[in-house]
Amino acid sequence: MNIAALVSGGVDSSVMLHLLKEQGHEPVIFYILIGMKDKEGFLDCPSEEDIEITTWLSKKYGLRMEVVTLQEEYWDSVVAYTIDAVKKGLTPNPDVMCNRMIKFGSFNEKYGSNFDLIATGHYASTTMLNGVKYLSTAKDKFKDQTDFLAQITREQLNKLIFPIGGLHKADVRKIATTAKLPSAGRKDSQGICFLGKVNYNDFIRKYVGEKEGAIVELETGKILGKHKGYWFHTIGQRKGLGLSQGPWFVVKKDTDENIIYVSNGYDPLTQYRNTIRLQGFNFISGNPWQNMEMPVDITFKIRHTPDFNKGRLLFENGKPVIESLEPVSGVAAGQFGVVYDPESNLCFGSGEIDWQ
Repeated sequence: MNIAALVSGGVDSSVMLHLLKEQGHEPVIFYILIGMKDKEGFLDCPSEEDIEITTWLSKKYGLRMEVVTLQEEYWDSVVAYTIDAVKKGLTPNPDVMCNRMIKFGSFNEKYGSNFDLIATGHYASTTMLNGVKYLSTAKDKFKDQTDFLAQITREQLNKLIFPIGGLHKADVRKIATTAKLPSAGRKDSQGICFLGKVNYNDFIRKYVGEKEGAIVELETGKILGKHKGYWFHTIGQRKGLGLSQGPWFVVKKDTDENIIYVSNGYDPLTQYRNTIRLQGFNFISGNPWQNMEMPVDITFKIRHTPDFNKGRLLFENGKPVIESLEPVSGVAAGQFGVVYDPESNLCFGSGEIDWQ
């Protein structure tokens, strides 16, 4: 069995590699360079320490290692998608697109043809039902990353394995410590890789610019302040508005007039929704309900969180709609609505939210 192991230098992918070796596999290690430097060197995803640790792992386990560059592909798909989304007033999720387009898209197309399987350090697992392979949640629900994987295709999933999916994070750390891996005590990476040490708003400012607009109280129409562009703000945002007598929440954006609408108080009703409309829904392993009457009971997420919401899925004019049993806060166009079975075990896929 030929396995390509995608190793980043972090504790999760390091332990993933350790487990593969313990199981008798001889995977080939791949470190993917995706940090994007533009002509001015503005974007720089720091990789020196990551490559150093990954090289150490390859020597420890006697495995072949390759450093491959997918920077252009990353810029053309993930970074361009992010910039385009914020210009439209949407809330993008670059991590979701990176998994589909880069780690399991461009990588597989350029380097994966000689491998039967691709192994990663994601907290996820797979389940076989009636001969069909499904993406399923990790044992550690707090670290589960299936929401970041919910746009992958059936072909991609069929080639994927997640060796740490049956472990809790504490157990992963324990294995790394016992094996004396250099990443054992390393902090988990945060943020979007292609930004490196660059602040997200600085990145948006460079590629989208600034344009002064009004911050308006939704209920009264009163102008409360000014902002530097609706693209710096997202639905549900509370911090960074510069308003007194808060808390204030962003509840609506007018992209034509460059207006941010806010509501006052903790959990204002205006930031809650029961109905979430989706577009471009991706069923990873096919629609499991195509021969069943709608609506069907589901659980779902609209952001990366350990909590699942209960609801029902139905289709209106061919487009999926999630009806949540309880009102959900911070529903923003551009986010992904990720659909699971009622027990929150199987991840069926996701669609982009197109209504706010």
